[in-house]
Amino acid sequence: MVAFPDPAMRNELAATCLRCPALVEARTCISWGNGPLDADLIVVGEAPAAGDPDADVWSGGNWTGMAYTSKHSGQKVRRLIAALGYAESCYYTNAVKCYPKDGDSNRAPTEVELEACRSHLETELSTIQPRAVLTTGKHATKTVLAMESRRLDGFLDAVLTPIDCPGLGVTVLPLLHPSYQEVWLSRLGYTYDEYLDAIREQVAGR
Repeated sequence: MVAFPDPAMRNELAATCLRCPALVEARTCISWGNGPLDADLIVVGEAPAAGDPDADVWSGGNWTGMAYTSKHSGQKVRRLIAALGYAESCYYTNAVKCYPKDGDSNRAPTEVELEACRSHLETELSTIQPRAVLTTGKHATKTVLAMESRRLDGFLDAVLTPIDCPGLGVTVLPLLHPSYQEVWLSRLGYTYDEYLDAIREQVAGR
């Protein structure tokens, strides 16, 4: 079990945001980044899911207002970071801060929504100046690389391959999306411990 983040570490960059009408309508609240502002690592996810309002505390960013606070993906990523030894020095955020709804389910954020929210992410990166940015999944990786005017060609080929981003002053390390981690670890030829060791080795070299 990992500790639920302190709500005081919620980094609210704006009292409200009305840039994306569909997201304003779908969200319960904005899911802001959270963690120390001098963190060594930043984890960037895609967007908050619908969440579970009936969960104990891990109800998800759409309800808590903090990224990576869901019962499944949130705890899974925070356990991974704790296993790496960065539990106290990691900042968690999303490429898009609001829940993107498609009927009763989650959908991928659109390019327009990713672009509209990118300035918030840029502010977080410039404020924190981490040693490395860990992007979880294709959409998170694409939006960070877009800040360097770079394209992502083949996400799975990029997993665990450090990408130097001199304009941002960081190295980006793509990781598997937590929802598909177990499926793709074995297909990529990694055990969980080997996956941790590979991440640890790349982060230590920054």
